[in-house]
Amino acid sequence: TGSEAQVDDRCLNYANQIKRLGRRFKKLDLDDSGSLSMEEFMSLPELQQNPLVQRVIDIFDTDENGEVDFREFIEGVFQFSVKGNKEQRLRFAFRIYDMDKDGYISNGELFQVLKTMVGRNLKDTQLQQIVDKTIIGADKDGDGRISFEEFCAGGGLQIWALLRYLLYERTKRMLKCKLGPGLSYGANTCVCV
Repeated sequence: TGSEAQVDDRCLNYANQIKRLGRRFKKLDLDDSGSLSMEEFMSLPELQQNPLVQRVIDIFDTDENGEVDFREFIEGVFQFSVKGNKEQRLRFAFRIYDMDKDGYISNGELFQVLKTMVGRNLKDTQLQQIVDKTIIGADKDGDGRISFEEFCAGGGLQIWALLRYLLYERTKRMLKCKLGPGLSYGANTCVCV
């Protein structure tokens, strides 16, 4: 029947994804230990400049042994992939900020993660003001922190918009430093002038 064929197709697609991820995992597992260390993750060029890579590894590493085995790798990748459901992706994003794993994003945690993202591009007082406004806007029950429910109800969107802005500013400053002052910025481009 049609529904059985759809299930078969999904199972085949899932199996193919697992195989592809298995090949990727083996390439990353430089010492053939069966798990990935921070250094092995950092062998990926796309992660080398990502200031949140340690947070992602911490989330993947569910047994907290400092390395990510194949099961943790697969489960971690599926959490934030397009194949994961919306709640899984939201929970993954929430866990980036919930550093102490208490189920809430505190003012200090949000500050710390955003500070990791922006580095020295903003003064601490400026960043703290932004964090305070974000917490106040997202904290619906007034307890001074953001629960997962508040994050899903819009707090996550506020944080995401803030993060995108801060990353844009960081990238803009980085390009000016690397390429010199003769840059002009369009809506989506950076052009040397």
